[in-house]
Amino acid sequence: MGFNIEQSFRKNLPAPTAAPFVKYPKYNFVGGHIDGGSIPVTELIDAATATLQADGRNLATYGLLSGPQGHRPLREFIANDLKTRAGMTDSADNILLTSGSLQALDLVNTLLLEPGDVVITEEATYGGAIARLRNSGVTCRGVSMDQDGIDMDHLEALLAEQHAAGKPAKYIYSIPTVQNPTGSVMSLERRRQLLAVAEAHDCLIFEDDCYADLLWGEPRPPTIRSLDETRKKTGSNAGRVIYCGSFSKSIAPALRVGYLVADWPVIAQILPLKTDAGSGALEQLVLAKFCEQHFNGHIDELTQSLHGKCETIIAALEEHFGATAEFDPPKGGIFIWITLPPDVDTTKLAAVAQKHEIAINPGADWTVDGPSNRHRMRLCFGHPDPDTIREGVAKLAQLCHQEFGIPKQSGNVAL
Repeated sequence: MGFNIEQSFRKNLPAPTAAPFVKYPKYNFVGGHIDGGSIPVTELIDAATATLQADGRNLATYGLLSGPQGHRPLREFIANDLKTRAGMTDSADNILLTSGSLQALDLVNTLLLEPGDVVITEEATYGGAIARLRNSGVTCRGVSMDQDGIDMDHLEALLAEQHAAGKPAKYIYSIPTVQNPTGSVMSLERRRQLLAVAEAHDCLIFEDDCYADLLWGEPRPPTIRSLDETRKKTGSNAGRVIYCGSFSKSIAPALRVGYLVADWPVIAQILPLKTDAGSGALEQLVLAKFCEQHFNGHIDELTQSLHGKCETIIAALEEHFGATAEFDPPKGGIFIWITLPPDVDTTKLAAVAQKHEIAINPGADWTVDGPSNRHRMRLCFGHPDPDTIREGVAKLAQLCHQEFGIPKQSGNVAL
């Protein structure tokens, strides 16, 4: 009789993966993938060669002689870039390199949260953030928003409710610049209002800025952290904003390099929680060398490419879904957030589409109140080429028509 190892698993695990990964679907509109053709392969090869020749022997030490916060030249690049692009004044000492932004999120949650705590997030937000909070026994409360960002009156009401209930919110989680999934950008006025509301209720803000480099049509706004007057009034270690960024969308997702920016008391307490002996060192070496010479030019080219893909998917949606697909054109990034008629269930649509090699993100997975958002979906246009985008949207419209009778007419696309 064989040993049943599953009886040794702890309780309350997430659902197991259905099957081993084989390949991505042909029409892959999920995940945070970007354009394969935009990866600066030649420049990365050159950077890898140059940095290994110069500093390769430093791989003999954990931390590359820079300590547990990560490769100092990369941290110095991040500090300078954030100062130039986003108005931040943090030094490299306030930066911790992480294994992608997800590790940054996990570290902050480990630092701040206990089961039973409450966190306020935008009503539609990063599905990974919602899942992590709920898996930790934390309650998410969704605050309404529009194209200018969080509804401050609703935020005030939620914070007041939590205070009255004796469970003040531990932090406010916001993706203010190229919001995921909506693609909106919080206005400068709302950023200042958010800080004022947070100060009035003595609440932290976690600013997730992983898509801010991919903005088109308007200049990048100052970060919420850069506007935090409490740091200027009471000292550099008294800020209420913890900031998170990433190279996953600006360079390559598979590099898995993200970073936290926070005042030293936060960094000092998070370091003992980061027990992985350091994030990938070779990636940090290569990125530091690459970014020093190529970052700005690469971002310009990538953003131009993504803007073109965004226009392609908008045209395809208008052609094949017509007025049944409502959306606000994204202001940057790789996602478009779509509202379909209420009788469409995108969770069911996703299951049907998967059989035809079409992958979509159902709205229920990207909203705090999932059941009320089943008629919404997130499509990622970052990875597919324009022809694949057009073909995939046409096929998706036909499936939607077959399953729900919407749109009333669909293209004659072979499935």
